[in-house]
Amino acid sequence: VHEGSPTAAENVARKRKKDMDLEELKREVIMRDRIPIFGTAVLQGLTNAQALEILARDGPNALTPPPTTPEWVKFCRQLFGGFSILLWIGAILCFLAYSIQTVTEEEPINDNLYLGVVLAAVVIITGCFSYYQEAKSSRIMDSFKNMVPQQALVIREGEKMQINAEAVVLGDLVEIKGGDRIPADLRIISANGCKVDNSSLTGESEPQTRSPEFTHENPLETRNICFFSTNCVEGTAHGVVIATGDHTVMGRIASLASGLEVGQTPINREIEHFIHIITGVAVFLGVSFFILSLILGYTWLEAVIFLIGIIVANVPEGLLATVTVCLTLTAKRMARKNCLVKNLEAVETLGSTSTICSDKTGTLTQNRMTVAHMWFDNEIHDADTTEDQSGNTFDKTSPTWTALARVAGLCNRAVFRPGQEHVSIMKRNTAGDASESALLKCIELSCGCVRTLRERNPKVAEIPFNSTNKYQLSIHELEETPNGHILVMKGAPERILDRCSTIMITGEEFPIDDDWKEAFQNAYLELGGLGERVLGFCHILLPPSQFPRGFEFDCDNENFPTEQLCFLGLMSMIDPPRAAVPDAVGKCRSAGIKVIMVTGDHPITAKAIAKGVGIISEGNETVEDIAERLNIPLGQVNPRDAKACVIHGSDLKDMSTEYLDDLLKNHTEIVFARTSPQQKLIIVEGCQRQGAIVAVTGDGVNDSPALKKADIGVAMGIAGSDVSKQAADMILLDDNFASIVTGVEEGRLIFDNLKKSIAYTLTSNIPEITPFLLFILASVPLPLGTVTILCIDLGTDMVPAISLAYETAESDIMKRQPRNPRSDKLVNERLISMAYGQIGMIQALGGFFTYFVILAENGFLPQRLLGIRLDWDDRNNNEVEDSYGQEWTYEQRKIVEFTCHTSFFVSIVVVQWADLIICKTRRNSVFQQGMKNRILIFGLCAETALAAFLSYCPGMDIALRMYPLKISWWFCAFPYSLLIFTYDEIRKLILRRYPGGEFLIPDKRPTIFRSRNSHSKTSRSHTETEECHPYCGFALYVRQYVCLRFILLYSLLLCRLGREGDLLLANEKFLHACDFMVSLHGTVDDRVGKTNRGSSVIKHRTVLEHHLSNRNQPFPIITDFNVAGLNPYISS
Repeated sequence: VHEGSPTAAENVARKRKKDMDLEELKREVIMRDRIPIFGTAVLQGLTNAQALEILARDGPNALTPPPTTPEWVKFCRQLFGGFSILLWIGAILCFLAYSIQTVTEEEPINDNLYLGVVLAAVVIITGCFSYYQEAKSSRIMDSFKNMVPQQALVIREGEKMQINAEAVVLGDLVEIKGGDRIPADLRIISANGCKVDNSSLTGESEPQTRSPEFTHENPLETRNICFFSTNCVEGTAHGVVIATGDHTVMGRIASLASGLEVGQTPINREIEHFIHIITGVAVFLGVSFFILSLILGYTWLEAVIFLIGIIVANVPEGLLATVTVCLTLTAKRMARKNCLVKNLEAVETLGSTSTICSDKTGTLTQNRMTVAHMWFDNEIHDADTTEDQSGNTFDKTSPTWTALARVAGLCNRAVFRPGQEHVSIMKRNTAGDASESALLKCIELSCGCVRTLRERNPKVAEIPFNSTNKYQLSIHELEETPNGHILVMKGAPERILDRCSTIMITGEEFPIDDDWKEAFQNAYLELGGLGERVLGFCHILLPPSQFPRGFEFDCDNENFPTEQLCFLGLMSMIDPPRAAVPDAVGKCRSAGIKVIMVTGDHPITAKAIAKGVGIISEGNETVEDIAERLNIPLGQVNPRDAKACVIHGSDLKDMSTEYLDDLLKNHTEIVFARTSPQQKLIIVEGCQRQGAIVAVTGDGVNDSPALKKADIGVAMGIAGSDVSKQAADMILLDDNFASIVTGVEEGRLIFDNLKKSIAYTLTSNIPEITPFLLFILASVPLPLGTVTILCIDLGTDMVPAISLAYETAESDIMKRQPRNPRSDKLVNERLISMAYGQIGMIQALGGFFTYFVILAENGFLPQRLLGIRLDWDDRNNNEVEDSYGQEWTYEQRKIVEFTCHTSFFVSIVVVQWADLIICKTRRNSVFQQGMKNRILIFGLCAETALAAFLSYCPGMDIALRMYPLKISWWFCAFPYSLLIFTYDEIRKLILRRYPGGEFLIPDKRPTIFRSRNSHSKTSRSHTETEECHPYCGFALYVRQYVCLRFILLYSLLLCRLGREGDLLLANEKFLHACDFMVSLHGTVDDRVGKTNRGSSVIKHRTVLEHHLSNRNQPFPIITDFNVAGLNPYISS
């Protein structure tokens, strides 16, 4: 079970609470008894006294600000959280060691004091830097300030008055009109053409009609409720306030979001895991050598100093600053690509995302209705939405199109807002209904200025759209007929067709017969099946003799014809997908990321958009599609036969947790429609139970709880509500879903680069630790001082480590499966093995070689150094002899020792050159990747310059006890640096040619990527792959196979001797080795689907058993072991 996932009891409690909330809302919808309860007079409203009393009782009509973390707590988290705690422990241990030295020594060395002060300073400076970065991001967010309308028009004591929206109380009568923001949850009493935009709350992109009628049990879908913070786009209405502030639907959603527990980010968990590893290694080494020191005869005080020194040497002091700077650099790089990161750790989280739950409206789509298709002259045409009309999708000279465009332009109340003459038509802001705005832009593009069309054909009468008639009608003076009028009408297609007797085809009118009705029905069903909103259009030329200019049209009694009209055609609209979304969804799929649509919109519309953007792939069917294709009932279709599914919110409400988990696991392409905010939360939790790292994108209030619960919430910066921005971890400033792909790539890149940076930094730990170990075990003069270690960790290693953050992505970064956070750690055994066991050891050898060279040149050969430490460090002993009998004073010895410290330091810098270069890539050769990273080249130069400065700058012998070196001593470590580079290039070459170490198993074929669950590539949220990192199991394979084969060789040689005891020993050794090899090969071969390797070992085991049972016979089977790969060993 995913950490933090709800228990069954919690799920039941949550469902019960949700049902109670729904029932409470339903009671508020039923207005029979509400007005008497509120004490509201329908015409007079509340009295001022009543309003003041209710305001005092309930408080202001305002949302409670989300709980905020005090600034001092945020600062303390930066100072004492995560990796910082390890450095604090190191600093405390240094102060402790210095205290012990002060008590026990007459002239204590101040190295531990300096180290402790520097460690504390590093934590404080880095903490302040991180706090500043997060504070700067949080200042961009201004929580909730734009959510509450400033003013509201209420009726109190029979008079209209404009009051502050915070003073609106329960029971107030409120009047709203087009352009107003709803001040509270309202129950509509009367309405006149009122429409509201609920997209930020429900996900519906189409404006919703509001009227006094109770039309649906679900309060979010009934027409007689207006919700706080939504917008009235047209018409007027009166309503009574049924909820204010936190008790509104929006308030409940906001409180639901703020009340959610937020778990650790993946990068936080990775750093915590890293701390455990480093702490474990440090404590193990420290305690081991503490015990060893006591055994070797050191005093307990000396042993404690050793213990502290080894632990502190394991702490990579500069890594905290490196990680912080790397994350900050990536956040800034993402900001340039319109991704604002509120929390630095969210950068990497997006890279490990395996599931994206995306809202539809405003995220995948533009939240801007657009004409998509037209049906006229008995053909369906694509709308041409290009600015220069270069699409040529239909004949614009058709008389039918001319008539249809005229009706769409005249029977339309939408207008362009002024001052946008230089803005492209499709991007202009409009005042009016979304559908009418779409028609306005389409006609403006196709036929020219609509305002001119309206001026030439002035409106003289109008019947607005209403839910009873389901049409809109207007009458205009006709430009081309001096005394004529034209009646134009649009509305629900079936209602429009019922009022028509003829249909226009290529400019001619034909009677509507059954064939034309069938053609209409087919076109209507096809466009509706695309998830588009379809409108029908018709007109009639009014006879000038009956309706001359100046005729008074009576819209109430309809003294004009509304039947026997001429049908012109259909126009369909849809909220179109963003242009870059299909490509972005495709990239997500290639990166192994599942994209799920979660919307409050209609299932048909949601399915159409999902197919349009690629969330439902071409050729993949839902249960409904299969039933339709096979012409069978839905119940006869096995849900698992459908790769895609569209789930209605009402079905999700009754769905068990087990069924939801099964659905998420077995379907690769999923759309959830008509979902509530609570259901979005359930979906996110379900994905997290599958072990997925979930990103949720959205822009509305309804998205905020899911944004908060997700591993990373991504809000839209332009169209997004302030509530969603507050709940999110990242904001797309350009509202472009495609930017999330950029974020995923940057997140994966920062994980790769952090891994490279950590590998580079950790490698120098071994040449820093081993001098202490040799100092204890061999009792030689200390090869490397504590202050010198500081110069490496906080000096020469810093810029190169940070430069790896600028490394460009390798070619397969968006073709890999999402990393499994449970197995693919930032710091794992492979990285530790590579950094500590391989490259680190070579670096240590280079340092010791330089150390011994310098001491030998000064007369102290290696054998003379063994056991010399006590005499060497004795201040009173000025007669220590070197290998040639020359005596050395204490001061002279210390100058040589500090020169050795400097040389060891320079040697580490030299071998770190090669380490930095090999850390550039995971598998590619450095020659493939190139040296295009200028910051890395600067890092190489910077660390070399700093090493030279510290070595040769006057005064460093006093300040840091670093002495000038001969030029020749710089070259001592060069062969080791070259060895590191050559070794790693050969290792990567082997990995590229034989991924997974197959070069050691002759009959295995190379496999670059192979899922351990290869029969189902997409059924799991994380596919574990045999991906070869630069720190892969190469050394593990070498150890296992070489050791096994030497055991086999040893056994065979004993068999050759033929002695009884040797044969018994050979029998035991060989059979154990065979058993283990079978086990090992079985494990390896399972990964690549081969089993014959284990079989060959079993065969030879059987042959050997037979020979051992007949040990007097010759031993002819040696050559048969060529199959087992043993001939090279036997023949040699």
